[in-house]
Amino acid sequence: MEQNGKRVLIFVIIAFLIGAGGMYGGVKTWNLVSARDDDATANEETVSDRLHKVEVAYDLIADKYFQKVDKGQLVEGAIEGMLQTLEDPYSVYMNANTAKQFNNSLGSSFQGIGAEVTVMDGKLLIVAPYKNSPAEEAGLRPNDQILKVDGESVVGLDLYEATTKIRGKKGTTVQLEIAREGVSKPINVSVKRDEIPVETVHSDLKKDGSKPVGYLEITSFSENTSKEFKKQLSKLEKKNITGLIIDVRGNPGGLLSSVEEILNELVTEENPFVQIEERSGEKIKYFSDKKKKKSYPIAVLVDEGSASASEILAGALQEAESYPLIGMKTFGKGTVQQAVPMGDGSNIKLTMFKWLTPNGHWIHQKGIQPDIPVRQPSYFYAHPIEVEKELKQEMNNDQIKNAQEMLQGLGYFPGRTDGYYSEKTEEAVKAFQSKNKLESTGIIDEETASKLQEEIFHSIKNEKNDLQFQAAMDYLKRVN
Repeated sequence: MEQNGKRVLIFVIIAFLIGAGGMYGGVKTWNLVSARDDDATANEETVSDRLHKVEVAYDLIADKYFQKVDKGQLVEGAIEGMLQTLEDPYSVYMNANTAKQFNNSLGSSFQGIGAEVTVMDGKLLIVAPYKNSPAEEAGLRPNDQILKVDGESVVGLDLYEATTKIRGKKGTTVQLEIAREGVSKPINVSVKRDEIPVETVHSDLKKDGSKPVGYLEITSFSENTSKEFKKQLSKLEKKNITGLIIDVRGNPGGLLSSVEEILNELVTEENPFVQIEERSGEKIKYFSDKKKKKSYPIAVLVDEGSASASEILAGALQEAESYPLIGMKTFGKGTVQQAVPMGDGSNIKLTMFKWLTPNGHWIHQKGIQPDIPVRQPSYFYAHPIEVEKELKQEMNNDQIKNAQEMLQGLGYFPGRTDGYYSEKTEEAVKAFQSKNKLESTGIIDEETASKLQEEIFHSIKNEKNDLQFQAAMDYLKRVN
């Protein structure tokens, strides 16, 4: 979860300036010069004393190294080194180019594959692909580990170096090598980059018999999300909805201020909707000024791709208002970052706080358990099919297993889903090929594999097959 500061913070390495700053969303401001560590206060050690070794090292390298060095890179390296010692994947230094890229991702659109990534335990992981993005269409999933980008290893790269490699101009293609739990060998996924619009709220009116049910999907929390949420919720309420489904599945988070403004619409003043814990252990509780609860029941859809700000929303609605969470356990990110300008276009995105649920739970690396656990059909989790050579009868491998799961999900009944290409599987392939106007060979070639994946994608998008959505509709029907 990222934040825009109300005031400018400037950190300076090697005995430069240290400024003052504040948190967006009402957290108190403080002065970093006077906010001394306890041990520093005890020892009366000054900032200059602490940085003396750094200054000596800088001068030594700048003046005595056997080749000329870029002094600016020395400074940036010092900053990066300090952040790396924190062993916090969410605290990173961004040079001017990556900072611009980061800020653009919070705007109206950007070009790339449409996925939120993070570094955890030294691994570059996908938090979630954005809805209807190239990443989602290519079959990328939460917790996929990116091993290589266009054949180059990402080991040792920080988050924004890796992101720069993955992003690119619309229409170009990036090849990702993915490690996925449950798959013995890495998967190669080709993703065509596109313009990724940051249209973060989508609404629809569903029918539960004769009763109208509102549906609001939030794909991320950016600058205009809360404004759009209020606008679309108002339109739904004018249609006399009898219930509301809020869908934050695959939502990787975003601005704290955005989710705060949305929760002001949904949570009453009786309970806090979030607690922010400072380094000192002091906790600040945030309350809505809303007097009355909504007149209709609300259900919240979550999954393993629901992270950060999504989890703040889910935790608040679950604990403060007893609205049920439906789906799968969430990602588990319980920290708050602030992007701090450095004065030259670069910035430090630093973890400054923990956030806690209304009841004081820290969900970091744990996630939030749903009240109504619902797993999607197995074909929702089918892996992409890689056809290095044609797949046919008597063969046995993971690619055939993936194809069998897809065929089973599409209603073609391959007889088994263990990866052995049986006669029954061949018959299912022939039936699929015939239905989709392909040559009925019973052999899975690249064309058949591509069509299978296309049909699975359309099937997943069909809400009739979405067991989590159907469970939410059933819940609202029971309580109405």
